[in-house]
Amino acid sequence: MEEEYEALLQFLYLVPVGVVQFAPDGTIGMLNPLCAQLLMPLSSHGGLDNLFDALEQVAPELRNMANNFMATHGTICEGQRVQLSAGIPGKMDARMLSVSLFRLDGKRLMAVITDITQVVKRERQLKQSEAWFNAVLTGVTDYALMSLDKSGRVEAWNQSIARVTGHTERTVTGCELTLFFSPGSITSDRVADRLREADANGWSLDNGWCVRADGSRFWANTMIAPLARDDDMPEEEKGYALIVRDITDKREAGDSVMRASACDFLTGIANRRTFFEAAELELERWRRFPRPLSLIAIDADFFKNINDTWGHAAGDDVLRNLALTLAANVREIDVVARMGGEEFAALLPSTDLDGALRLAERFRVAVEGQRVRSGNDEIGYTVSIGVASMGPGITGVDQLMKLADRSLYAAKKAGRNCIRHQHADHPLPALQAAAPEPASD
Repeated sequence: MEEEYEALLQFLYLVPVGVVQFAPDGTIGMLNPLCAQLLMPLSSHGGLDNLFDALEQVAPELRNMANNFMATHGTICEGQRVQLSAGIPGKMDARMLSVSLFRLDGKRLMAVITDITQVVKRERQLKQSEAWFNAVLTGVTDYALMSLDKSGRVEAWNQSIARVTGHTERTVTGCELTLFFSPGSITSDRVADRLREADANGWSLDNGWCVRADGSRFWANTMIAPLARDDDMPEEEKGYALIVRDITDKREAGDSVMRASACDFLTGIANRRTFFEAAELELERWRRFPRPLSLIAIDADFFKNINDTWGHAAGDDVLRNLALTLAANVREIDVVARMGGEEFAALLPSTDLDGALRLAERFRVAVEGQRVRSGNDEIGYTVSIGVASMGPGITGVDQLMKLADRSLYAAKKAGRNCIRHQHADHPLPALQAAAPEPASD
């Protein structure tokens, strides 16, 4: 038995993945060196005592998954992706881990953790090529094809447009692409971005809600491709082809897979990884053609008090309500996410500081004026909000997040249930060192 135990320990030390054994509450019993290396950047105090605590800020859903797994043994989750950082453009990719959880018995769980940063990079490189082939090979008989001028306006009408969207020649000819999209799901800046992406890559692909002439919505795949033209062709003759396909029937089949990888387990909105991916893409667009871009950071005030007073189930109800209220106050094009614990964020493309402040105040007032029903209790809560807007000094998503977080800290220091803001060109005055945050927050 002693030899077998030593062989097991040697295996754990040499296996090329992170392995950790822990108790149902997350207390770590044993982990190999690679696991410690992968998790140490998440430790705030230089130690690794509890797996769920270490992952709380980047993957809070793992604790919920483990707590909600009722079987005596088996796989809790497999290949759950966890993003650790946003990366630095041109220097390093966003750090990504894959986490699988298993219940061994009533007292022991195991996690297998792998660094998949390079795998994700390769997946992204293949994504557009795969989307192209799917667009060409799937449902080729159910599409609307139309020609666009250099600014993205529809040049001519045909029967395929009527078949898919219900629009007539009078309502379509000369109109912008926004005519076909759900309100709040696209802006003029985004249309221009898609035309530029088509020029650079040969096509621009996206899935999202489109609108028919009668107001009904359908889930569509849209592809924009530049029309073939000679190098000496005048700029005003430049044009594009737009293909719109109704893929509503295919959305439900892939929806559960998408939600598992892109959405927060508890609230259903985007998770940290999805947020950083969207933010980095928006920042790339901003670098090419600067336009307004803002970010708001949100923290539920005194959330620990809610858990201590009404219980963790009530705390979960509050977080779900916060996510639902936030999503109801933004546009479809905006990205809302749970960043960890009681921390949330919203990325607001084509939104300047004033617009972001108006949205933040509308959301703050909506939260303050409602009560969350949890069992027989009605719980009131408030939020503190930090707002930041882009400027020429910003080079990465992490910097914009730091501006928003600094504003959020100022809001909490000012008494909570309020908003503080910061623009990259006009930073907040230096904050005085404050006493440690009270345990009740």
